Amino acid sequence: MGEARIGISGWTYAAWRGDFYPPGLPQRRELEYASSCLTSIEVNGSFYSLQRPSSWQRWRAETPEDFVFAVKGGRFITHLKRLRDVEAPLANFFASGVLALGPKLGPLLWQLPENLGYDPDLVEAFLRLLPRTTTEAVELAGRRDDRLDDDRVHLAAEEPERPLRHALEFRSPSFDVPSLYQQLERHGVACVLADTAGRWPRVDRDTADFHYARLHGDKELYASGYSARALDEWAATVQRWRRAGDAYAYFDNDVKGFAPHDAMALLERLSR
Repeated sequence: MGEARIGISGWTYAAWRGDFYPPGLPQRRELEYASSCLTSIEVNGSFYSLQRPSSWQRWRAETPEDFVFAVKGGRFITHLKRLRDVEAPLANFFASGVLALGPKLGPLLWQLPENLGYDPDLVEAFLRLLPRTTTEAVELAGRRDDRLDDDRVHLAAEEPERPLRHALEFRSPSFDVPSLYQQLERHGVACVLADTAGRWPRVDRDTADFHYARLHGDKELYASGYSARALDEWAATVQRWRRAGDAYAYFDNDVKGFAPHDAMALLERLSR
């Protein structure tokens, strides 16, 4: 039976203060609090910009010993460069301190834009670039370019060498083809099951030794909460996944503050 890691996408939301976060809790302690209630968190700030090594080190220190972070890859790679000529941007991403999470580094998420159509050669070239171990990530990070200042670089991985997991979330229906799933399976990359209130494809495929779900809301994108029945169904899905390997699920229905409550409710179901 594999592990189940359940959490939220991001943790800094003003609307959660006084609701999920107790009144008076200092903002600097929000990660500490959230990680005490959940088993994983998806870092989404790394999607918008490169984070500093000191931030990754601080997040590691503020969370429980057995906690795991998923890390969202940069939009510069996925949305601006659109997967083309991304060796240097990938090197910068891995040089920016991600590996400072050490054993708390979980899957790396690569979310593609809706207007990026499926190009098998482009996808293949990107998947081949992704490092599969912490050693490979350090080697790739060493090829960073001068856009990353030396004081923002972390070029070390802790012993022993650890495997790295990757997950791909696509939003163009053109990706929903057998050849894409064959590519993902060949490279051991998980196909993200994205629940998006019907906005983008919802695909449940076994392409790696783990599964990854992002729950953006089943009725209203980013806003609706999950009913008890829906959470029961997600618990059954996660348990099915666990029979084959590890499972990761992150609630991104944050607009009205449902995400952390739904995550805790799913965790409670899985503990029965």
